[in-house]
Amino acid sequence: MNLVLMGLPGAGKGTQAEKIIDKYAIPHISTGDMFRAAIKEETELGLKAKSFMDKGELVPDEVTIGIVRERLSKDDCKNGFLLDGFPRTVAQAEALENILSSLGKQLDYVINIEVDREILTERLTGRRICEHCGATYHLVFNPPKTEGVCDKCGGPLYQRADDNAETVGNRLDVNMKQTRPLLDFYEEKGYLRNVNGQQDIHQVFADIDQLLSQLG
Repeated sequence: MNLVLMGLPGAGKGTQAEKIIDKYAIPHISTGDMFRAAIKEETELGLKAKSFMDKGELVPDEVTIGIVRERLSKDDCKNGFLLDGFPRTVAQAEALENILSSLGKQLDYVINIEVDREILTERLTGRRICEHCGATYHLVFNPPKTEGVCDKCGGPLYQRADDNAETVGNRLDVNMKQTRPLLDFYEEKGYLRNVNGQQDIHQVFADIDQLLSQLG
């Protein structure tokens, strides 16, 4: 099964990706992992990507697409893959179609985990991190036993600057604007499957599992 996983920040993509790869034994391919692997292997494209990343610049599409092509050509993708963080634009989605076509493959589903903006904001602004050991908590979903104090080491908890309401709001706006054309593209292609991400995480996976079981 060849899948793309989509969802706004806070939608629970990471959790569902883990559950999908555990059950279906396909590689989870995230953009960051691909770049790190290509850089570590010192492939030509990996070194190109590194030269941009070292300068704090965005890696150009042609390099990213080349790295995706290399990754999807590897043996562990023969029985499928779960792409996460790519494509981000319609141009990248079209490039992915060409890559898969050249490999004799095509996408089965683009799974989009849908969650209301208000709930995403609550999820993202509720995160707290221990200053000493880095343990992560959530005021609603995983609160510490004592407010503001880490259960593990007793260190003080803080909110990251990019987890405050204003920054989170901006991040969601940027992501929504970026993903809308992509969702429209995949809907037109017939790949898009929306899943309700506001349910319990086990129910979200049950819905995804039911969808994937149809691929047989």
